[in-house]
Amino acid sequence: MSASTLASQTAPDHHADFLALLDTGLQQNAVVKLVLARYVGSEADLQRVTIKPLLVKDQPCLTFVYRYKTRDITKNFPLAEAQALIAEWLPGSFKNAHLLTLTDEVQLEFSKKNKPMLHRNKAQQVREVQAAGHDREKKRYLELSRPFLKDLGVTNAQHELIPAMSRKWKQINKFIEVFSHAFASAAIPADQAVRVADFGSGKGYLTFAIHDYLSNSLQREAQVKGVELREDMVTLCNNAAAHLEHPGLVFEHGDVRTVVPSAIDVMIALHACDIATDYAIHTGIRTGAAIIMCSPCCHKQIRLQIQSPGLLKPMLQYGLHLGQQAEMVTDSLRALYLEACGYETKVFEFISLEHTNKNKMILAVKRAGPVNPAPLLEKIEALKAFYAINEHCLETLLKADGLI
Repeated sequence: MSASTLASQTAPDHHADFLALLDTGLQQNAVVKLVLARYVGSEADLQRVTIKPLLVKDQPCLTFVYRYKTRDITKNFPLAEAQALIAEWLPGSFKNAHLLTLTDEVQLEFSKKNKPMLHRNKAQQVREVQAAGHDREKKRYLELSRPFLKDLGVTNAQHELIPAMSRKWKQINKFIEVFSHAFASAAIPADQAVRVADFGSGKGYLTFAIHDYLSNSLQREAQVKGVELREDMVTLCNNAAAHLEHPGLVFEHGDVRTVVPSAIDVMIALHACDIATDYAIHTGIRTGAAIIMCSPCCHKQIRLQIQSPGLLKPMLQYGLHLGQQAEMVTDSLRALYLEACGYETKVFEFISLEHTNKNKMILAVKRAGPVNPAPLLEKIEALKAFYAINEHCLETLLKADGLI
């Protein structure tokens, strides 16, 4: 037997070893993700494919996210078909495969002559890589494969993002990202259902998303109610919730003044016009909500009252600046009232959900301990006096209930 023949018989088959590691990881439910990179195929603009485990109707599958220069496409495959496709692509279409499991990080590389090289890290190294990766990689809080996205017209029958809905898809993910951080810090008992009220729910994009995130991603029981004035939207969303089997998700006709929950954990009101935002915040405070999320729209009440101090009049003679001042004063007072009622409050720029420039969010999370409201109420009175404001709707509602 020649030396070359002996070498070929004893040399490890790294390609086969990698596929075997993938198969073992899938059987043990240990695969975190697989990334195929260094694409050398003929499809224009394809950069990489990220593959993750997924359950579709209780059947294990792999979801493939095809990353192009300007878009992502998601496809789901049964395990056997997916593994066959991966084996076919290596090395004909991809020269690099990076497998991350709960215990190992394995990388398969192919040289220009298609010689395979296998690199394997220990479990400790994997944990470090995962921690570093979390800092670099933008986390996606929902997957395109979620069924409600297809029924609401965000994805097509193949769970691929419809190009015209790309902005909406980003908005949904941004909303869930903000909610997830607030939920992690909120004091909501783990042994009870999470009660959510979404006022002005519209077509239900965010209402479905928050129910799906709580139920599917966090495995929490959720009782989510969408409240909407347009009856056709209420019917559409209730039909979709029944069809998709979203237990605990219902839609009701009405608004924040007519639908009055007795107790909720999460209060959402995006683009509630003028004092409707004040009614929504009041509802959240009155019902003891742990999280209040508002995106205010219009600021008519304060704008009609506000008297600009003399020094500012040259700057505020322009209608745009006057409107911006009314918005800033109104929402600052809302945030201060929330602080006085025991909430840690943030005001920040948020992606507009109606494709307008109304992209501010007021986010409030209830503090664990008591708060002395007196210093905050003094600041509020000083601001009102400075701008000659006689009435703020939220203040009126809170005083009527003895909350401040």
